[in-house]
Amino acid sequence: MFLGRNIEKKKLLDFINSPNMKTAIIYGRRRVGKSELITHCLEASNTKYLYYECKQTTEKNNVDSLLELLTELFELPPLSFNSMEALLKYIYKLQEKEVLILVLDEYPYLREIINGLDSIIQTIIDNNKNTKTKLILCGSYVDVMQSLLEEDNPLYGRFDLNVKLQPMDYFESSLFYPNFSLEDKVRIYSVFGGIPYYNVLINDKISVKENIINLIASSGARLENEISGYLKNQLSKINNANEAIEILARGFYKYKDIFEQSGIEKGPTLIDALDKLVSMGLVRKVTPINDEFNKKKIGYEISDSLASFYYKYIFRNKSRIQIMEPNIFYEKFIKEDFENNYVPKNFEQITKEYLIRKNKLGLINPSFDSIGKYYYDDPKKHKNGEFDVVTHDENGYIFYEVKFRNKPISIEMIEEEIKQIEECGISCYKYGFVSKSGFEKIDNNLIQITIEDIYNI
Repeated sequence: MFLGRNIEKKKLLDFINSPNMKTAIIYGRRRVGKSELITHCLEASNTKYLYYECKQTTEKNNVDSLLELLTELFELPPLSFNSMEALLKYIYKLQEKEVLILVLDEYPYLREIINGLDSIIQTIIDNNKNTKTKLILCGSYVDVMQSLLEEDNPLYGRFDLNVKLQPMDYFESSLFYPNFSLEDKVRIYSVFGGIPYYNVLINDKISVKENIINLIASSGARLENEISGYLKNQLSKINNANEAIEILARGFYKYKDIFEQSGIEKGPTLIDALDKLVSMGLVRKVTPINDEFNKKKIGYEISDSLASFYYKYIFRNKSRIQIMEPNIFYEKFIKEDFENNYVPKNFEQITKEYLIRKNKLGLINPSFDSIGKYYYDDPKKHKNGEFDVVTHDENGYIFYEVKFRNKPISIEMIEEEIKQIEECGISCYKYGFVSKSGFEKIDNNLIQITIEDIYNI
């Protein structure tokens, strides 16, 4: 069963079912589900397709492997080609009247071993506009794939469809584990996030704790080396990246604080490490919603849930995991902080994703144009701080307070939060409250959101 990705599926099926020659680029970080999306859409259509996963070998080896698939598909007599260029030209000429989808998955591998491959493909596309062959280039090296879209690349302007596949949000991810309670859906998403490969492994017939132990928090677990392996696959030197992301996992997010906590001697070296983590989809830049162009206030936070969990609980305790019984390790090094700090913090991210999903569906009026953190300075009281979930629309700011706790939000708590905002002198035209356990009293002057609202959208 293929879950979610309805918007991406429609775009890709429209591309596949078009009668004209077209070209697409589909890319995103490893494990995000690119290949599954493409193959699902290909199998859902009645179109003939040739799906080839490029290999880190020689050009000749790739030519022979692709040719083998081609001869099987069309039942051709034995053929031979000396170059990928000659083979691609043959494929385009072979299907002048019928639609053929050619997928080159992991395109960066092929590009690395064939000089000028982008130019070769550009020429083939330009010279075969009357054919019905469609080309899909797919890859996990985000920097390389994004470079194909830049103005100085030969393929610039040739893509009819451009899809950067992002991790699923909390709602689509929850489709993988329907038997969990709503609270446990929050907990499991806080660990495994929106990567389909991880979510397929989750067993909603056992507890969240058992899933965590089985998949990440025990020696030899399926995902024990997933994040470190991803770093090694993408980076030649991972020490600085490891240090930067481990500091982020401890709660530091401002560049100045990250630099001071690290052993990295030069600022540009740290910036380079952070930029690489951003391009890999493990970290994102954060700017305050009320001062988004102030470079001095740029921060960083881990955007990948598994990376966040790994560096907070596993990375620093690798030696302990090797010698401790998994249940004891979980109880001693994960349980309390996970429930009291880690999950409540991730519930804020789920709230943002809920509000974005609702906004895209046209269910928020007026719709907001930005969402994020709000930074404030109070020179009179010599303090500064931030509010984590704030939206801005044509009327101004709405501040949301998010609570993942076992007690309903009381009137006293609401009054205290509103007072705190007012004392900071912040302009706010509405207040929102999000509660795992509901509210003691409904107030129509406030936006009140329950966990049921979040998952029943």
